[in-house]
Amino acid sequence: MPEIGIGFHTDAFNSSHKSFEQALVWAQENDVHYIEPGVIEGACWIHGLGYFPHISLLEDPVLLRRKMEGYGVEFSQIDAAYPLSGLDGMSVGVPYVQKAISWASLAGCPRVATTDGLHKPEGLTDREALDLMKRSYGEIIRVAEAHEVTVTIEVHGYFTTRAESLGEMLDFCGDSPWLRLNLDTGNTFIAGNDPVEFAGRFLDKIHHVHIKDVSESLAAAVRGGATGIAISHVAAGDGVNADNIRVILRQLADRGFDGVLSIECEGQGGPMLADSLAWLRREIAHVGFTERVPLFASPAALV
Repeated sequence: MPEIGIGFHTDAFNSSHKSFEQALVWAQENDVHYIEPGVIEGACWIHGLGYFPHISLLEDPVLLRRKMEGYGVEFSQIDAAYPLSGLDGMSVGVPYVQKAISWASLAGCPRVATTDGLHKPEGLTDREALDLMKRSYGEIIRVAEAHEVTVTIEVHGYFTTRAESLGEMLDFCGDSPWLRLNLDTGNTFIAGNDPVEFAGRFLDKIHHVHIKDVSESLAAAVRGGATGIAISHVAAGDGVNADNIRVILRQLADRGFDGVLSIECEGQGGPMLADSLAWLRREIAHVGFTERVPLFASPAALV
């Protein structure tokens, strides 16, 4: 049976103002071995005081990796998704992502997430924006190849929620194995797509998945008029996207997907995330996945 990892995005603890280490504690207590934080370049008071569940590129990546191993946790991905489709994509987004890649390689993190902007970029035609992003990804993948870190394009914005333009973006660097897809089940749905059909089109490119459900009220209010959800306020399995997620899990299992399913939900300080985790573990068992545990986090290694 195919093995996959289960993790969560630390966005789950934004509203409860927990620190990244508190997210590690929650992971350990709930037998979760993969985690996905956002990254900032520099320092800020809310991070320093422990009210921010993400990480800074100023932190030493090797020391942080060792701390995480003490909790039995490793990175599935770090989120450096500064929008690359706007005029500042090259000047701001590219160096930010490149620094995240070199940091990730030392931290033992296999992936770095990127994306486009939520809206049509101001001052650019669609063609100009796509051409600009192609240049940007060329510079990014040059660094990714050197560090052997996979860059994922997340379904989150104006271009990435459109199958045709996403397909073009995934081909920006030819057949490079270092540019792949981060499928987001919730963003795909809220943009008005059929998530199952959308996922099926890109199965060979999917490297990491955000498991995100959508509340009935949010779907009724904005579906087809939005491209992304900042954070889902419903547990996975409790929304109107649950059946689509079930079918996508079957598609992934049939394809032999061996990456990580990263839960994205509000969390409520833990309870909503716990509900999502319980639901996802039941669903992966139904489609024939087994849950992977890193070797350093095996019971024997933790004794």
